[in-house]
Amino acid sequence: MHTARPSHAGLPPGQPADSDLSLGDAFPRLDAESASAHPQVRASGRVRATWAILLADLVALELSLFLGYSLRIFFLPWFPQEFQPQHYKGLALGVLVIPLVYFLLDLYPGYGMNPAERLRKRVQATFVVFSLLLAWDYLVQGHQWSRGIVLCTGLFAFLLPPLFDEIARHFLSNAGIMGIPVLLLGGGKTGRHILRHLLENPGLGLRPVAILDDDLALEETRIYGVPVAGTLDEAPRFSRTIETAIVALPGMEEGRQSRLIQKLPFSHVIVVPNLQGIQSLWVTPRDLGGILGLEVNKNLLMQSNHTMKRCMDLVIAWPLLLLSLPLIALCALFLKLLSPGPVFFRQPRAGKSGRLFSMLKLRTMHPNAEQLLREHLARFPDEQTSWARFFKLKSDPRIIPFVGSVLRRFSLDELPQLWHVITGHMSLVGPRPFPAYHLDAFPTEFRGLRASVTPGLTGLWQVSARSDGDIDVQEILDSYYIRNWSPWLDLHILIRTFRVVVLGRGAY
Repeated sequence: MHTARPSHAGLPPGQPADSDLSLGDAFPRLDAESASAHPQVRASGRVRATWAILLADLVALELSLFLGYSLRIFFLPWFPQEFQPQHYKGLALGVLVIPLVYFLLDLYPGYGMNPAERLRKRVQATFVVFSLLLAWDYLVQGHQWSRGIVLCTGLFAFLLPPLFDEIARHFLSNAGIMGIPVLLLGGGKTGRHILRHLLENPGLGLRPVAILDDDLALEETRIYGVPVAGTLDEAPRFSRTIETAIVALPGMEEGRQSRLIQKLPFSHVIVVPNLQGIQSLWVTPRDLGGILGLEVNKNLLMQSNHTMKRCMDLVIAWPLLLLSLPLIALCALFLKLLSPGPVFFRQPRAGKSGRLFSMLKLRTMHPNAEQLLREHLARFPDEQTSWARFFKLKSDPRIIPFVGSVLRRFSLDELPQLWHVITGHMSLVGPRPFPAYHLDAFPTEFRGLRASVTPGLTGLWQVSARSDGDIDVQEILDSYYIRNWSPWLDLHILIRTFRVVVLGRGAY
């Protein structure tokens, strides 16, 4: 049994170790009944969440058909063709097969599934169904449907259902409908990390309601607001009303952990192994003569993936750059009128394999920015701690009033970097190319890991923490991205980037 109180040094940065707060009489000891009786985690929530996500998919798919048909009608003067609207009743019914495939892929409600994995399954299911619909039209109906309408509908069907799914999960989480109760075994460093992740990502659908740990120092305490409800041996008390348990005890003696897992009376048990520092996505379990093996797909070592990523960069970056040129010109005009000096700012940044390139962005700071920073830190010594942690200041004297703040808040200053994506110095998604002084603050091993990939216009850090994440958070999130990279993770980050940039969250 654990007896030593765990150190809080391993806690994610910026979070309080509120397990030090004694509950006393104010918070009674949690039992199996009170854990499952929480109104936000009742079993009926799973049914309601499933129907809500299914409804969102049905609306998105029928809207895709409507938009696909409307788009083809819009181009009718240039590409004339006779249409019979009644012929597309079959297509309207055909797209409804897609939710059935989603159901078979366990996407309803898809609790515990990573968003990138959900996106991969959705895109693959949509591709298969539309391929079958085209084959049906060709072989059975004799080209009754316009290929333009089918292809346009398919394009919208790739985009809208994942978007509607994210919106539905967001509202369901806020309404307390999304999720099932989860029992967490282990309140140490690993357990705290998992607990924080689940609480910050309610869309995963795993809601921790209680923690069990043999550490007596944790008795009658709360960790991130979740009560420590007893010891590991008390787990069976919760099995009548909780179906899922997470065993976060990677340091436990192997034999004892095996016996604990075998005794747990839960229909679903998630075991966290003692394998820190490796990827957690795209891992497949293998039965090797009764011994569990984990097959790790190292996507960054596959040349085909590099080719796919490069093609995706070019296909998306070129239209975005052309569309953003008027906006870049307008921002440059405002900069020229409000601040003396050049419109653009260049600075050497390290790219893949440490190769330097001159990164371009719209200037958002005064020409004497470095001098202003030194004077500000000398005048306000307390700000030096924040600068050392974030390399940003909330009240930064270097930033040009109004126009500089607006450009940074909505990331408009980074639009010229689309050219770097086209030339290959950057990618749409990847770790941000930091200045040399910022990179020097990271450990040597992590700098080497970052140099193994092409830097990005956006990244997991930008959509998860943005300016609110210090260098420790940056290291954690960039490491996760590099180790778990896939085209699906890139697409997921791009979708989240749009939401974060439009709302202007976390940037200063």
